[in-house]
Amino acid sequence: MTPQEIKTALGAGLLSFPVTHFDADENFQPESYQRHIEWLSGFDAPVLFAAGGTGEFFSLSPDEVPAIVRAAKEAAGSTAIVSGCGFGSRVGVEMAQAVQKAGADGILLLPHYLIDAPQEGLFTHIKRICQSVDIGVMVYNRDNSVLSVDTLQRLCDACPNLVGFKDGTGEIGTVRQITATLGDRLTYLGGMPTAELFAEAYLGAGFTTYSSAVFNFVPDLAVEFYKALRSGDRARCETILRDFFYPFMAIRNRRKGYAVAAIKAGVRLQGFDAGKVRAPLEDLTREEEAMLEKLISPWKR
Repeated sequence: MTPQEIKTALGAGLLSFPVTHFDADENFQPESYQRHIEWLSGFDAPVLFAAGGTGEFFSLSPDEVPAIVRAAKEAAGSTAIVSGCGFGSRVGVEMAQAVQKAGADGILLLPHYLIDAPQEGLFTHIKRICQSVDIGVMVYNRDNSVLSVDTLQRLCDACPNLVGFKDGTGEIGTVRQITATLGDRLTYLGGMPTAELFAEAYLGAGFTTYSSAVFNFVPDLAVEFYKALRSGDRARCETILRDFFYPFMAIRNRRKGYAVAAIKAGVRLQGFDAGKVRAPLEDLTREEEAMLEKLISPWKR
């Protein structure tokens, strides 16, 4: 896909980040992963993100990421695949070029490793990675990689293939300034953990879409919520929030790292052999998995 094509696809509907499947030895398990990707591709999501945050990017080695992207592309049919990318600039450039070669339709640039950086450093880092590839790039605005409006404007001027801005800060005032300033230059993606909890606020700030983690295991419910949100059916949104998302949030909040571990547990409960999460994450307890299984029982496949 060209950068413009992936930009259009990003704004065309609900997005999601498939979990990365591991075997008993914590090695990538392509067969189960591809079955999961094929299943998800049958629902109404124009783009899936391989090896993203929910895909445990932080636990993957750089040489695993292109293999995961390649497996996703083989199974996704017409669904576009965007790859996670990150770490420092040198590793990020190498990874960006490797996933482009593996067939990625775009890149989501995750926050760099560990240390805070000034705006000029962030500008240089993102610019180098954008200019190292031909495919579209989205930046993930959160934690130690929060861009000012001016820096993002400069990046848009310097990097024609910068096509997306994903926000995970929850700073609605700031992101509204970004959407008002940059207009349709970028596609804007909501990226808070369990994004449905914040989707109405982000829609009001000019974000047309978001990435749904629960799409991994209740895709029909995730799509229903998205359609209700976009059609202005607030009553239906509130019902789904009360019946599913707030109880899910209660499970997710029981322990740090459950924003990923609870999603992977849901995938296993739907019958996919996704394996356990890698350290430093920990899986849900048996009691917590039973709570999740009861919650998702109306949407079991």
